[in-house]
Amino acid sequence: MTERELSIAFQTDKSAREYIQLAKLVNDYSFDAVTVYCDAPYHPSFGPLLLMAPHIRKARLGPAGIPPARMHPLDIAANTALLADLAPAGVYLGLVRGGWLREHGIRELQPPIQALRESIAIIRKLLAGEAAGYAGRVFTIAQHVRAPYPLPAGAIPLQIGTWGAKLAALAGELADEVKIGGSANPDIIPLLRQYIAVGEARAGRPGGSVKIVIGAVSVIDEDRAAARWMARKAAALYLPIVSKLDPTLDLEPRLMARVQAHVNAGDADAAARLIADELLDRFAFAGSPADIIAQCERLYAAGAQRIELGTPHGLRAAATGIHHIGRTILPALQAARQ
Repeated sequence: MTERELSIAFQTDKSAREYIQLAKLVNDYSFDAVTVYCDAPYHPSFGPLLLMAPHIRKARLGPAGIPPARMHPLDIAANTALLADLAPAGVYLGLVRGGWLREHGIRELQPPIQALRESIAIIRKLLAGEAAGYAGRVFTIAQHVRAPYPLPAGAIPLQIGTWGAKLAALAGELADEVKIGGSANPDIIPLLRQYIAVGEARAGRPGGSVKIVIGAVSVIDEDRAAARWMARKAAALYLPIVSKLDPTLDLEPRLMARVQAHVNAGDADAAARLIADELLDRFAFAGSPADIIAQCERLYAAGAQRIELGTPHGLRAAATGIHHIGRTILPALQAARQ
């Protein structure tokens, strides 16, 4: 049977105490992975992950994902090694080009696909204990540079986050996973599979070598109407951006412009009222536990190998949503993969 994993993801906007509390909570359940984001201007991923790692013994941990424009490959490698030393169930590393960089004063590395290719090469050299010497178009590292810290016992799985054909093809060459972030649309999965296959063929890898992960905002509650309303407001913040990345949709541009205008004006309710049910289901996980189970089954059937349920999880507190996931959704989906 095709692999069917479920992971949970958190925005990095919390106190140190809250990260630790969430880690202890998710460890009560058998999640396959626990992810934190790396969105500016929130905490960069590794601080929260290092706080959480000692308390998570069942799930692998990782960032999804880090832009090398925000953190140099030398630092990504060093932090990954330190996290691997603390995480009993293992780690993975997620890399992305990065969104909203310019508005936070971060200059994207050019050319962006080459920057990711070179970052991967440097990180892998360092984590393998090799000299990191590199003379690329983007990065130049002296030949004598090596990792001066304890190294992971084995290779660290690599995830690349993208919706695009070129970066997905790079993932087909070099990565273990592709994450489609901000989506719950089954129709995008076969298209990304085609993009990935180009790179797999280029590298001589068997088709299907690279797993597909898909994830988005999730709000789960027995009061499904309230959960869906909250998810509408959360999705409105990113929908005008990510909807442009999904070529399987035929959206009226003026609709997304209206959503963005309401968001910019601080009127979340007006923005949310413009998001129809069908559109919401393509960009968020929202409703009762039964709704989420059905939605996940559609995504697995479309070819997703891991589904990631993201912040905020619950109506009034993350814990309520996490309990719904851990006690109802996770057992139902795991039973189906036996």
